[in-house]
Amino acid sequence: MPETFNRTVADAKQILLARPSPHYWRITIDHPPLNIFGPDTIPQLNGVITALETDTQVKVVVFDSAVEGFFLTHYDFVANLADTTKLPPGPTGLQPVPDMLVRLSRAPVVSIASIRGRATGVGSELALACDMRFASREKAILSHFEVGAGIVPGSGPMARLPRLMGRGRALEVLLGADDIPGDLAELYGYVNRSLPDADLDAFVESLATRIASFDKQAISETKRFVDVASLPPDFEIAPEWDVCLASIARPAAQRRIGKLMELGFHRPGDVENRLGHYVGELGQ
Repeated sequence: MPETFNRTVADAKQILLARPSPHYWRITIDHPPLNIFGPDTIPQLNGVITALETDTQVKVVVFDSAVEGFFLTHYDFVANLADTTKLPPGPTGLQPVPDMLVRLSRAPVVSIASIRGRATGVGSELALACDMRFASREKAILSHFEVGAGIVPGSGPMARLPRLMGRGRALEVLLGADDIPGDLAELYGYVNRSLPDADLDAFVESLATRIASFDKQAISETKRFVDVASLPPDFEIAPEWDVCLASIARPAAQRRIGKLMELGFHRPGDVENRLGHYVGELGQ
């Protein structure tokens, strides 16, 4: 049965952990209607990542979503910002969200994002922190909308995206602030592959099960050497969070976020479904 770690005061289950086997885990994001990530999600995700770091048997973990249309979307702009800023740094010394993503990337476990629906903002950042990303060709949308809303992204995409797709394409994603469908995400290197939606689950399940059958030490040591060659150092990621929070408070960002709220941001509907389109309209 699914399990949760460190539930919020309201006992809201947003992060569900299932263990198909001791070696293969699935983490499902279930925060309807939009899978918005907020300060109450942080301790739940942190508990899961701590479990991945400390369990001696798990070899591979798959992240997916239980919410139609959304893998994981942007940070919660309705929540009190102080609920986020008052949280202490994590074990890496980074602030909680970048800390968790850095730890996920370095964990001695293979992490796979199975993306069906929107991976926007922090959702994209979670996917980028995973070791592999596979997307539904028809239903996946990846994006960083933040610059279009006057905000600087905050949890590592400027450090990670250029390493995956090169400088020009990373700048197109970040500064264009538009939606990237699954097939283009594959072409750019944003994801490993995009697959027909009907084939996504079976492919990810087969790959995860295959990796879970291999020797854990061989997996973790191989991953560690790849990490040395490919992961950004912490000093590249650390400033992004501070600059992100500062940018949210600026008048330009407040105006743009306010306009988005008036149009239907944070509510089910066309703005959340076509966020790239709407942020492109804000300055016109």
